[in-house]
Amino acid sequence: MPMSRRLLTRLLHRWGRLTRGVTLGVRGVVIDEGGAILLLRHTYVPGWHLPGGGVEPGETAETALIRELQEEAAVTPLAPPRLHGLLLNRHLAARDHVVVYVIERFEQGIAAVPNREIAEIGFFAPHALPDDTSPATRRRIDEVLDGTAPAAHW
Repeated sequence: MPMSRRLLTRLLHRWGRLTRGVTLGVRGVVIDEGGAILLLRHTYVPGWHLPGGGVEPGETAETALIRELQEEAAVTPLAPPRLHGLLLNRHLAARDHVVVYVIERFEQGIAAVPNREIAEIGFFAPHALPDDTSPATRRRIDEVLDGTAPAAHW
């Protein structure tokens, strides 16, 4: 990742810490009927990740997830997302938390990808994830598929 993007990402997170006491994000483990997992590649960080983003002021975590899924991948849940866990993300800040949901029933439209945020999206079999899938993403997928409780940390 170019140094300028890395610097911008860090500055945005620091700004968030200054303007908000706690930051809250959401991620979705979207699983299709064949068991494949939805992943995406951002334009501003390396690797493949679960879809999601930040919870905006006045928004619930579930509402933020539904918005992010629609914006990033044209995915609309057909049933309420199932809560997997709430994890502390110490990689970004001591006060950053991520709510992870599981979505197994959904419709998918045509995603407007690539765009300035999302470079690529795709569904991948759990045993055939891209090599550069982030370690945290791999851990969340394993937890969900194995039925184990989420770790305390992202």
